[in-house]
Amino acid sequence: MRLGIAHHFGWAVAVTASADHRVVDRRRIELIEPGMPAAPIHREGKPLDDAAAAALVAKVRASAVRAASASLDQLAAALPEPIVSMSLRSWPLDFPDDIAIQRRVPYESRADSIMYRNVLAELAHARGWMVHLYNARDVEGQAVSVLGDRANEVLHGPRAALGPPWTKDHRIALAATVMAS
Repeated sequence: MRLGIAHHFGWAVAVTASADHRVVDRRRIELIEPGMPAAPIHREGKPLDDAAAAALVAKVRASAVRAASASLDQLAAALPEPIVSMSLRSWPLDFPDDIAIQRRVPYESRADSIMYRNVLAELAHARGWMVHLYNARDVEGQAVSVLGDRANEVLHGPRAALGPPWTKDHRIALAATVMAS
């Protein structure tokens, strides 16, 4: 099973597909516990000094580890076969770790999103899953090239077979699993 993730602040669309690109599971997963701020750098941390913002980010990150871990465990337990890979939207590998730098333009608008992806990647590695990174702008087109005549059936067919919701996030997450194979 290959897992594709299209994440947002505090939650994600998770699509799990078999080796032949059949959707086995699709669901929303929580990436943060209820009541926690979903964007500690971009929103809630703005009025705080660097030390207080760093403390808030650490608290939110710990919550994300717990919530995402529980979500991934529930997902894995519901599948007929083990997950072998997780696909995540790529991020700059040289993105700064320092909260004081992350709070500055151009980093502050991406820091929270990258925190969630880092947490998911760490959790995937801890479970022995390969992590594949994808470019959200290109992955669907790349999958169409790989799938050829089957592209429409694979990427759009689940809406008819499974019913709504089947959104762009679902297609991107599924396309990412195709590119991970």
